[in-house]
Amino acid sequence: MSAGVPHARIDTSKPRPARVYDWLLGGKDNHSADQEVGLELPEETRGNAARNRAFMHRAVAWLARNGVHQFLDIGSGIPTEPNLHQIAQAIVPTARVVYVDSDPSVLPHADALLTSTPEGFTDFLHADARRPATVLELAGERLDFARPIALSLLAMLHFLPDDEDPYNMVRTLVGELPAGSYLVLSHGTADQHPEWKGKIEAAYEKGSIPLRLRSRSEVEPFFDGLDLVAPGLVNATEWFREGPAPAPGRSGFHAGVARVP
Repeated sequence: MSAGVPHARIDTSKPRPARVYDWLLGGKDNHSADQEVGLELPEETRGNAARNRAFMHRAVAWLARNGVHQFLDIGSGIPTEPNLHQIAQAIVPTARVVYVDSDPSVLPHADALLTSTPEGFTDFLHADARRPATVLELAGERLDFARPIALSLLAMLHFLPDDEDPYNMVRTLVGELPAGSYLVLSHGTADQHPEWKGKIEAAYEKGSIPLRLRSRSEVEPFFDGLDLVAPGLVNATEWFREGPAPAPGRSGFHAGVARVP
């Protein structure tokens, strides 16, 4: 299904978080301004982006195998295969997935997020997570909020500074999820790379992109009132529930999955 979102004019002279992340993942949907930001980052950042993406693959597959057949992915970014819906629908062909992003850079690529299985459903919403009531209203027209939903906030909350109150945004979103739903979250941090402290923020600041990396103690409150699934809030490379363990190592991300009681 297509959301029918009109393509906005894209300014390629200024870097955008979604395009920088695309470059970090080895994608081709980025421009020189985005690449300049990426090249300012430590080289290992590219591997960290891939390790964060691998966390998403493991978490979504586990949820799909354990009865969660609806997914609300906020901050979806530019598609990188396999996308979230491809992971979920490979396990549950009837899975319903709604992607949300406010970055105009994502709009031209929205069709790639809508390649649902015939039995399932995908849609894309051009909406701002900082207006959670609007996101919930639109998502409620596409997902059944009487049944469990996995809300994924992956590598996006660190682009919300403290004065935009990301904690309240997450509380509002999670507060509308039915019991048995899940929050899947990853957040950029310097905890695992103390030698990078200040360098990542400075690279993004050069591109006028606000970035607020957070420590583990600052990420923990996003899960308040929820039941963390083992192994808890960990380095993204440490989160797995089944199959072979991922390769150990730093990831630059705190990651966790928690159940709505």
